[in-house]
Amino acid sequence: MRIAANQTALMTANEAASVTGVPLRQVHRIIDAGLMGGAVKRRDNARLLAPKALVGLKLAHETAGVLTLRGRRAVVATSVQLPRRSMIRTDLVVIDARPAARAVRSGLSQLSKARGNVSSAPDVLGGTPVFKGTRIPVHAVADMLVNGDRPAAIMKAFPQLDEDKIRLAAIYALAYPQRGRPRAKSSRRSRPPKASETLAFDDFARA
Repeated sequence: MRIAANQTALMTANEAASVTGVPLRQVHRIIDAGLMGGAVKRRDNARLLAPKALVGLKLAHETAGVLTLRGRRAVVATSVQLPRRSMIRTDLVVIDARPAARAVRSGLSQLSKARGNVSSAPDVLGGTPVFKGTRIPVHAVADMLVNGDRPAAIMKAFPQLDEDKIRLAAIYALAYPQRGRPRAKSSRRSRPPKASETLAFDDFARA
């Protein structure tokens, strides 16, 4: 369940939503409910999370219909304090945290890849984030996806892009929303938890 050692920087709620697949509104609700405990840090009026808390955040969201508030809080605390523990027992059930940990590792990798495909310079569209080597605004492409444009149509409009870059644009826009514009919605949907003694939460498929 260990998160890569180099992933130590505190993350905003938007970044956490992008990495975990938890809707941004739910990220804030989980924090407001006190489920994240001391894993939440405050800086410049922003609430930040350490990467080691992301598995707990994901589990807190996915156990919402299964565990009590107290049980979910215990799951988060165990996940943060004992990140190598794969099975977490609470409320008479056992939570298999490994799928959530795999999803978070994948999410961190995808976010890093998305950042690596974007550049921003004052002499290029006034510092607007663009795909490296182009003048194509990343948020404009993400908006096209939100508006229902298919990747094939976007690639026809921007031949410099491929499906992978278009997918990464959506990840980047969710993690770093354009100021003054509505936040992009995550396209990932939660699957209902399995009703069994041992609960395992499947990875979310990335669009």
